[in-house]
Amino acid sequence: MISVDTPDEGRERAELAVWFGGASLACWLCCPFWVLVSFVTLPLALAGVVRAFVEYHASKSGRANGTRAVVGGVLSLLGAAAAIAYMVFLATHPDLPVQG
Repeated sequence: MISVDTPDEGRERAELAVWFGGASLACWLCCPFWVLVSFVTLPLALAGVVRAFVEYHASKSGRANGTRAVVGGVLSLLGAAAAIAYMVFLATHPDLPVQG
């Protein structure tokens, strides 16, 4: 596990919230099988939200970039919201055929 209090040369490696959030949104745009994507992106997005929370608190002491933590949190929340909305849509419309 990468520590948030790493030196400056490892700082970019330690800030993973943007990567988790970006991956959760990129899956929606790149893969047409949304049923499968929703089960992959929800854990990615939740990990991004948790990582953004940790990075934001580390930014208060100067160990991480606060702007990147906020951007990662927003991207992760968008990915999670899309996954949850699609799962709710499938649950409320059982007559629709499942993709795949």
